[in-house]
Amino acid sequence: MKMKMHKCRLCGGYTLRKKCPYCEGDLRVVYPPKYSPNDKYGKYRRLLKKQMLTK
Repeated sequence: MKMKMHKCRLCGGYTLRKKCPYCEGDLRVVYPPKYSPNDKYGKYRRLLKKQMLTK
């Protein structure tokens, strides 16, 4: 069984659970996604990042 560390978006706490034990907030995975040279969505991520920086 593989477990990944999660970080709460609200309180900033770290846990291995599905929900934050401190505030019941949403969690996100701490680790970045794996790199793939065949990235299907890289073009869209770069376009979104460019649009976010120009606002």
